[in-house]
Amino acid sequence: MKKILTFFAGIIVPGILMAGGLVTNTNQSAAWVRMPSRNASTNIDAVYYNPAGLMKLENGFHLSISNQTIFQKRTVENFYNELNDPLFEGDVKAAVFPGIYAAYKFDRLALWAGFNPIGGGGGAEYNEGLPSFEMSAADLVPALASQGVTDYRLDAYLKGSSVYFGIQGGVSLKINDWLSVGAGIRYVMASNSYVGHLKDIELMQGTNWVRADVIMTGIANAAKAGGDGLTPLILGGAGSLTPDQAVGLGIITTAQRDAIVGGLVSLGVTNAPSLTISQCQTAYYGAQTKYTATATLLGDQEADVTQKGSGFSPIFSVNISPSENLNIALKYEMKTSMQLENKTTKDFLIGFTETGTPITMFPDGVSTPADMPAMLSIGTDYSPSENLKLALGINYFFDKSADYGHKIDHDLESSTPTVFVSNKEIIEHNGWSISTGVELGLTEKLLVSGGYSFANKGVNDKYQSDLTFGLATHTLGAGGAYKITDKILLNAGVNYTFYMKDRVSINHVFAPTGIIFQPDETYHKNALVFGAGLDFSF
Repeated sequence: MKKILTFFAGIIVPGILMAGGLVTNTNQSAAWVRMPSRNASTNIDAVYYNPAGLMKLENGFHLSISNQTIFQKRTVENFYNELNDPLFEGDVKAAVFPGIYAAYKFDRLALWAGFNPIGGGGGAEYNEGLPSFEMSAADLVPALASQGVTDYRLDAYLKGSSVYFGIQGGVSLKINDWLSVGAGIRYVMASNSYVGHLKDIELMQGTNWVRADVIMTGIANAAKAGGDGLTPLILGGAGSLTPDQAVGLGIITTAQRDAIVGGLVSLGVTNAPSLTISQCQTAYYGAQTKYTATATLLGDQEADVTQKGSGFSPIFSVNISPSENLNIALKYEMKTSMQLENKTTKDFLIGFTETGTPITMFPDGVSTPADMPAMLSIGTDYSPSENLKLALGINYFFDKSADYGHKIDHDLESSTPTVFVSNKEIIEHNGWSISTGVELGLTEKLLVSGGYSFANKGVNDKYQSDLTFGLATHTLGAGGAYKITDKILLNAGVNYTFYMKDRVSINHVFAPTGIIFQPDETYHKNALVFGAGLDFSF
């Protein structure tokens, strides 16, 4: 069915996407904050990074409790000429980003468990909205210039939060002095929430600010009056005549013909002179329906939505120590298949079908795919001396074979305003990251560390939107560890991620005419992380 009009569509609110892949967090301990290359860890955070490496621990119980505080700034700049302000900013905060790991190590066996935000982990707040909220409102100025409209304003707000908590557990086994293996499973519990509003859309008409829905209602009423005014002519048998033919037969005057045709042209019906009077009436009533729907869309709206879902992911790990100063780790996590179900109490209206059925952004009860991709990680730690350790790590994310529930704008003739697309359509190549780090022991109790990580972008332009964009990253981390006692180790560090700016052309449909404009949009963000935690051995 043909969709009458959409105001905005295809909006997806992601959570905080930190170090790692598009939807996978790999910043999972305070030790990572101070040295972002932990894939071959043989400390207690190996529960996440290298489960087989837990066999390098001393026998007994080990526990790690850490937290990260994350601050992120997101910036979108849209170069659509009709916007009042091209710059839109959002603040992302996560005061609590925990990592809890426990393991009990025997001579040849270790049991382990962990809890962390494997995806998401915070909330994004856009106090001034985003281009996808504002562009259609901005279109009203040129569309209604003939009505004396010269400017627009609105109140737009959106806050989205997302967290995918993971609970994992498993067992590791020592095969011999240089080889150990591990296997386990992670249960992922996903929860997203969206709260926002789009209200008080007003247009400057003459010297006064007037609500846009009031203007549209007035136009709809005028269109209805135009259609009603043609009823006597149709009942009199002139319905099959064009206005010009009716003038030639003396049925209507030239002024009446100009009013009929001019009224339709002002409503965007460019072929009005060639229509019959019956077709003119149909066009008037069609315009009434269109502008009545537009008035509804331009009215005040709110959204209050939660999405929840869960899934499982098996984990396999191998640790190889060919010598005392070299450790090699491999880990493979299988894909986590998930569907998130909408629990919607208020929703954004984004359009109507031809039969008048409302189309909303987050229909209650509808499920969205939200997989986490399979991941392969490889790491090496090399110690050329007792006080020095060098680390190298690689992560590879199988994004193309997952389903992220991504939406893109769809054809105006479609029965739905947006559709889910396969990852193969939006992922140019699978994601990967490479990291390196160094630890230097200054004393028996104190060490300092630092590291660097680079992650590719991986996505193509179809993936990018003002609320869902993937960028290549450079991450720097530094800090240290202090042995408070023989049984307690303090880790602390600071970490900064710089995201490389991307610029793409987006498709925007100018609703009054259906013409597609392709303004450029740029995306950028940065993140600052503080981390601290304690490791205990008993």
